[in-house]
Amino acid sequence: MSLAKLLQLASPALPVGAYSYSGGLEAAIESGAVHDAASAERWIGDVLEFSLARMEGPIVFAFIRSFNQGRLDEIQNLNERFLASRESAELRAETVQMGYSLNRLGKDLGLGEVPLAEPSFPAAFAFAASAWKVDPAAALQAYLWSWLENQVMAAVKAVPLGQTNGQRILLSLGSLLPSLADKATNLREEELGNFAPGLAILSAKHETQYSRLFRS
Repeated sequence: MSLAKLLQLASPALPVGAYSYSGGLEAAIESGAVHDAASAERWIGDVLEFSLARMEGPIVFAFIRSFNQGRLDEIQNLNERFLASRESAELRAETVQMGYSLNRLGKDLGLGEVPLAEPSFPAAFAFAASAWKVDPAAALQAYLWSWLENQVMAAVKAVPLGQTNGQRILLSLGSLLPSLADKATNLREEELGNFAPGLAILSAKHETQYSRLFRS
């Protein structure tokens, strides 16, 4: 049952509003940095490797361990650190809204509530994974996959790309997830960082972008 629950957590059908966000990708498309299948794969792959797997991924893993051990002070510190790492108002609003939605869903499903005043999405995801006794390493890979799938779906809509190109990108970048997840679980605290200035600048520009499909 833990596998089924993990698939449920990683499913695009999870009602947390992920489909309404591009995480800065739409601004990259507007700028011309992403304009076809090759550039979309390059952009998504770079954000995955140099930002997500070096900050968000390790924090998800640390959250799950902390929930498993009942370390409330560490959970609070991780949440504050992650929220502070969001590069723009939109990216912060994205994780807070998705965290709120997953926290509310978890309560409705009998999991209880995340013990945080403003849970980020990684915190809410880790809380559910811990409550459902999902293996932390498997949960981390599922989290990365969920992010990757949402990025590719956004690219299919906004570039636009054909469905086949989208599946090719998922197949290519999906093969990297085991090694990226393994590295994320072994990063020391002082090695955490999501330095991606291009993403930060374009995300901030998206806030005043005239025509857009996504909320971030």
